[in-house]
Amino acid sequence: MSAEAIQSRRDWLLSERPASRMQARLGRAYVAWRRFSANRLALVGLLIIIALLVIAALAGVLAPYSPTFGDLKNARLLAPSAEHWFGTDDLGRDIYSRILYGSRWTLYVVILVAIIAAPIGLLVGTVAGYAGGWTDAILMRITDIFLAFPKLVLALAFVAALGPGIENAVLAIAITSWPPYARIARAETLTVRNSDYIKAVQLMGASPARIVLRHIMPLCISSLIVRVTLDMAGIILTAAGLGFLGLGAQPPLPEWGTMIASGRRFILDQWWVAGAPGFAILIVSLGFNLLGDGLRDALDPRSGDQ
Repeated sequence: MSAEAIQSRRDWLLSERPASRMQARLGRAYVAWRRFSANRLALVGLLIIIALLVIAALAGVLAPYSPTFGDLKNARLLAPSAEHWFGTDDLGRDIYSRILYGSRWTLYVVILVAIIAAPIGLLVGTVAGYAGGWTDAILMRITDIFLAFPKLVLALAFVAALGPGIENAVLAIAITSWPPYARIARAETLTVRNSDYIKAVQLMGASPARIVLRHIMPLCISSLIVRVTLDMAGIILTAAGLGFLGLGAQPPLPEWGTMIASGRRFILDQWWVAGAPGFAILIVSLGFNLLGDGLRDALDPRSGDQ
């Protein structure tokens, strides 16, 4: 593609008078990508998350050994080597293979928590902000009750009541994760509910439910996406903490927090048993934080050049 064609397409995307909704949406996406790509650390975070997705999808191909079965007789607590890149654990299982398969459980947790918690917070926040009055007061006081407790402590209470297991851990984390999203959605709703745009929709006869679902919620999505991305690291750490305490994923599942728990007995002599999954948690958490920072800058209309 010639330089003239590239410049012409760029001018079309950046046009101040788009001819269609599609052109306007593509233009906004292009501006957001320019802001995002200008942040090198955000690109590093994106590459880490892409690598996590690829590893989770191809774990069965990339892993040289079984994640649940090992050679207890001949391969117990072997140091990192060419045969076992990250060493082996106390049951003779290859830690590298377990970390690869553990990436699937990490994605399983963060995706399910986001799918459950974000819509709940979005619904509660937009309804509270638009309705106001006693509805707002009741919903926000419930939100304040959840925010009054540390997230990990509240998740521990819920998972202890529900019973140990990865599904119950996901549910417990989701129950404790929605209040910040509700606060953000309420704040966004309060800024737009009296705008001319919403007044015009009301004059056209739209019901409150339609206004909230079709006109207010879409305006809150960008802020919610940024907050969810930034919270992914905390979700991973909470899930790992529950696994470390024996309330999350149960053996022999190769969940990173559970792997650290099983390796804490050997931390002084066989450091790699707990160190390798701990380093994986560090890298993935860092990736989500960097990606979230980049999305926050890219989706903020007040930052950067248009």
